[in-house]
Parts: sequence; structure tokens; C-alpha cells
Amino acid sequence: MSKTDEQARAVLGKPLGLPCGARLKNRLIKSAMSDSLGDGAGNPTQAQARLYERWAEGGAALSLIGEVQTSPRYPEKPGNLVLSPAPDLAALKSLATRGAVNGAGLWPQLGHAGALSHGPISQPKGPSPLNVGGLKCEGMTRADIEALPEAYARAAVIAQEAGFGGVQIHAGHGFLFSQFLSPLFNHRTDTYGGSISGRFRIINETIAAVRQAVGASFPVGIKINATDKLVGGLTEDDALKVVRLLDRTSVDLIDVSGGTYFPGAASSSDGLSSSGPYFLGFARQAKRLTSIPIMLTGGFETRQQAVAAIQGGGADAVSLARAMVLNPSLANTWLSDAGGDPEFPVFEAPPRGGVTAWYSMRLTALAEDAEARFDQTPAAALKAYETRDAQRCVTWKQRFQQVRG
Repeated sequence: MSKTDEQARAVLGKPLGLPCGARLKNRLIKSAMSDSLGDGAGNPTQAQARLYERWAEGGAALSLIGEVQTSPRYPEKPGNLVLSPAPDLAALKSLATRGAVNGAGLWPQLGHAGALSHGPISQPKGPSPLNVGGLKCEGMTRADIEALPEAYARAAVIAQEAGFGGVQIHAGHGFLFSQFLSPLFNHRTDTYGGSISGRFRIINETIAAVRQAVGASFPVGIKINATDKLVGGLTEDDALKVVRLLDRTSVDLIDVSGGTYFPGAASSSDGLSSSGPYFLGFARQAKRLTSIPIMLTGGFETRQQAVAAIQGGGADAVSLARAMVLNPSLANTWLSDAGGDPEFPVFEAPPRGGVTAWYSMRLTALAEDAEARFDQTPAAALKAYETRDAQRCVTWKQRFQQVRG
């Protein structure tokens, strides 16, 4: 074993303690992705449980289940899980148990798509009414906003009862809490708008409600944007102020990412290649402002990038999505003597959304232990993904028609 390999193992293999007292066994995290493997009625499937079991078996210290909804009214997609109302607790317990083998953690990412809610199964609402750039939504009433902390707290309690190891509050990527932070989405003139402290208020109230509901020792993380990467959106300066505000809360892990799914916006997640970690400079600044551990998400492709981010003071842990889709045992690989980085595919002129769909459909192949036979093009993956979504929209409407509105 070379000195470089030994150093990588020492850095990435070191446990990470969280303020609540929980401990992650190493510094390699499977980041939240919208796996779209729910049954269309908000419940987990055995395939979904197998997917997270594979990452746990593969050595990840923690996996995050992307886009788990606190309400069926405002989902990101019809394959999302929903932790309210009347969840299938047995299926959730199976998912929580299988995704936590080998000493791993498994946390649902609690969210609300807000203005970006999936149109065929929702009536989108955001902080303010919008009709711009292909995005149209109603504005939330004050009563709508004031109901959010309790909704997130209820979802967190369901997660705790099901046996998950923690929760992450989603305040990034252009979904509801990210919309509150962004002046592009939030034009409110009451106490939930205006300055960054006003735009942060509902997040602060939600963190407090979740913490009160789950207790002091249950991990509560949060995902934030370093920047919206949109003109008029959240800037890095304001995002650093968010970090200062979070430092006064009880959160245990701050996940730094960026970008939004605003219609027409350039998305990091649909890019063809990466030039390395996307938000490393911001994360370095953030770490100087808080004692809460920082996890960095986006653009990691090599073990050396992960090691350098932690050694260089940019992160306490690194969070990987596509790299762990290509190799679900990447954590074990990077913690081995041999190391070895995933080989990222190169696509020629894929359709818009095709690269993201390719990775999404590969998740399905992983869940079926069938990745060796996965050979879809981005165009074919996009068609398959959209066809499956359309089918699940029918199921979603049947299941939740009484609570839509």
C-alpha cells in the first residue's frame, strides 16, 4: 500500500461525530437523489429497499433518500415517498432496516416541492405567486406557511418510528424552503420575506419543531444551496448568512449543494462532465462560520478530490450521487488499498434531461441487481422514465384524491 493510499484511507475512513451524539462510520455519503422507486401511492417498494441496501453493503456511512414528501399535495414526482397521511409503516420499516445494514445510516430527505410541484398531480404553491419563464404557481397564505413546521415534525416522527437513523430537511435545489430563501421566488412583504433573516424564518421554525418532536439525540440535517445559479436568485453572500443563522440552531449536519430546477435553468445534474467539486470554495468559507459539520455535494469524481476537500478544510464529509450510481460499492473501493475511481460515461448530444434520466433508470437497474444488463441510451432512458411517471400519476391521483386541493 502506497503512502497516498494509506493517507486516503485514514482521511476518508475516520468516523464523524455529530452534535446530537450520533456517529457516522466514515466520511463517504450517498447523497439524495430522486430515485423514483416508490409505488406511485407514496410507499416504498422492495426494489427501493434493495437499492439502499446495496449502498449500505457497499460501505457508505450514510445514504439519503431524496424527495420524501411531507404532504402528498406538493410532490416533486409521483415516484416520491410520502410520510403523511397513513403511511405503510411496515414497508417503511423494511426500507429503514435494509438500508442500515453494515453500520450504515439511512435518512429520508423531508421536502415539499412548492412552486416546482409536479403539475399533473398537484396545484403548485410557492412563497409568492409567479408566472414567469414557464413557471406558474399560486402564493401561499400565511396559514399555509404556519402549518409547515408541524407537517415536517409529523413526518420526522414517522421516520423515527419507522427506524430511520435521522432526517434531512431539504432547503436546496429550488424546492420550497429554497424558494423561501431565494429573492427570485420570495417576494413577500410580511415577516417571511424581505431580508435573509425573514426569508430564513420558516426554516428556523421548522428546525425547532422537528427537534422538539424527535428529541435531542436524533440526527437532523439540512441541505442548502451555496447559490441558485440564477440571476436574481440566492447569492453566495446571502447563503453564507444562512450558514450563520443555522449555526444558532440544533441541526447536526449542513449539506452544501447548489442550483435549481427552475424551467430553462442550467442544471449541474444534467451536465455532461465535471471539472471537480462544484461548491468547494463556498464550503471552505462556510466551515469558518459554524461548528456544525459541513457535507459537500456535487462534482466529486475521484478519491483524491474527496481527500483534498476534507484535508483542505472544505468539508467534513463528501456526498456522492452519480459516482455511487456507477459503483454502489464505491465507499469500500475508496477505503481499500487499491482505490480506483468510477468511469463516467460520455454521451453524444443527449436530449435535454436525458443524462439525468439515464442515471435515474440505472438506479432501477441497481435496485434489480441488473446493472450489468443496463444498456439504455439517454433518449431511451428519458422515454422510459417519462412513461413510468405517467403511469404512476394515475396511481397517485387514485390514492390521494381526497387530500389534493
